[in-house]
Amino acid sequence: MPRKHSFIQSSCCCLAILASGVAQALDLNQCDRVTVAVHGGEDMHRDLGEGRVIWRYWWSNEGTASDFMIVDCMEGRGLSFRTAEERMTDRGPFDRTDAALKIIELHQKGDRIFATFERMAKDLAKSARDIKIVTLTSETCACAAIYPELRGEKVPFELQS
Repeated sequence: MPRKHSFIQSSCCCLAILASGVAQALDLNQCDRVTVAVHGGEDMHRDLGEGRVIWRYWWSNEGTASDFMIVDCMEGRGLSFRTAEERMTDRGPFDRTDAALKIIELHQKGDRIFATFERMAKDLAKSARDIKIVTLTSETCACAAIYPELRGEKVPFELQS
């Protein structure tokens, strides 16, 4: 059964079953990584409890951006939203990260039945931009580290060295 945690609570390492089928310890800190040369990466991975995780995708190269992704590890549904940006589009610079994360934290404190991605997206509309609800077919690093038992039929996450 998925666990319930505070949004700001840091997570510990858990077991993940990788594509090889061999159980290996995957520490949530291993999910923090550079993903595009030295200009982009993922960090701030956290357990939201009850099968959900969140992390930030950042970009910094002639412009900066911070996007967050919340994923329901069992369903594979995700909510992505941009909280900060400068020189990435024709839009003016903004940083509404604190306001957006407070909205997510409020949703997480309540009963999960009301914390739907649709409601979060609606409440984020005044703080965040580029809000999207997506369906993932591959397991994410944070889900593999914290909720490997919820993978289901998704393609297993494999840590790249």
